[in-house]
Amino acid sequence: MPLPQVFCTTRVSDEPKSRAMTVERGSAEERRARFDAQVLPHLDAAYRFARWLARSPADVDDVVQDAMLRAFRGFDGLRGGDVKAWLFSIVRNCHLTALAQRERRGFVPLPAEGDSPDSAALISAAPGPECVSMRRDEERNVERLLGDLPPEHREVLILREIEELDYREIAAVTQVPIGTVMSRLARARAGLKARWLSESEEERDAVR
Repeated sequence: MPLPQVFCTTRVSDEPKSRAMTVERGSAEERRARFDAQVLPHLDAAYRFARWLARSPADVDDVVQDAMLRAFRGFDGLRGGDVKAWLFSIVRNCHLTALAQRERRGFVPLPAEGDSPDSAALISAAPGPECVSMRRDEERNVERLLGDLPPEHREVLILREIEELDYREIAAVTQVPIGTVMSRLARARAGLKARWLSESEEERDAVR
């Protein structure tokens, strides 16, 4: 017996909806796969950069989580370019937003005692066990000296020397012209060197 017309009509009208849902689900899965493949490999670097920016471990997770959420939402707008630099620019914007919010509340947390960002890239590699203590002292010194730099100088130095971004990528992250990047980088290197030499001279005087 043929089906009543109402049932035939319902089945036919549901088919396009089912196909649309299947296509949408497949598109979402493909988008997530592309995001995982292109963005997630830079997650560790994003954490490292956030640690240098935020300075407080309590804020790093919030900044990175917010950045990854924004990155996923805006992933479709990424057209070519360097994914790492694109992600860093989002991390930086999230940090600046969080910093502005804290300043409006009149509270800026201090770095936790003993917390050390990954500054190993500025230190010579792979010391033997007998040099571990000396290396840790050097890492703490580098961290402290970098922390004394103005934030706009510190971030370009980290992006260049630790994350190995080129000038164009750093300009994209910091949203300033390449000439400004080069100027800030030169001042950051000079400032870091001057602080290092000054402390070395003080240590030599203290020994005499």
